[in-house]
Amino acid sequence: MAEDLQIIQGDKAAQYQSLIPQIKGLLEGEPDLVANLANVAAALKEQFGWFWVGFYLVKGEELVLGPFQGPVACTRIRKGRGVCGTSWAQAATLIVPDVEAFPGHIACSSLSRSEIVVPLMKAGEVAGVLDVDSDQLSGFDETDRQFLEEIVALIMI
Repeated sequence: MAEDLQIIQGDKAAQYQSLIPQIKGLLEGEPDLVANLANVAAALKEQFGWFWVGFYLVKGEELVLGPFQGPVACTRIRKGRGVCGTSWAQAATLIVPDVEAFPGHIACSSLSRSEIVVPLMKAGEVAGVLDVDSDQLSGFDETDRQFLEEIVALIMI
């Protein structure tokens, strides 16, 4: 597939529905995880314009920063710490409408206001997380959960 994305307008669900086949095309035939994570982060950032989009990968007892789009980020996060570490520990997607209200939130940037973190599952274990930050309060909802979970499942095939 060409590396150009077709960015569409419309409601959030329509944007995801247009983006997912394009992501499938980017992933098709590419076995390298880092390359795929990089392209997915870029595609999501381009389509939605979120403040920060990226991946953390499980390495031992920490999440280690992987491919991302946005400002400089925290490099390592321990299991159970912050939104990413909590998502890892619970093996569950977390939607945080106001990061300031999340106990133990790790402030990699004071401009981040809300967050969604989706675990990347492989063989029943969390292999990493997709972390998306918005500079707006309540930037994420169940529509984001549904489609982002679908997208990370495509990556981990």
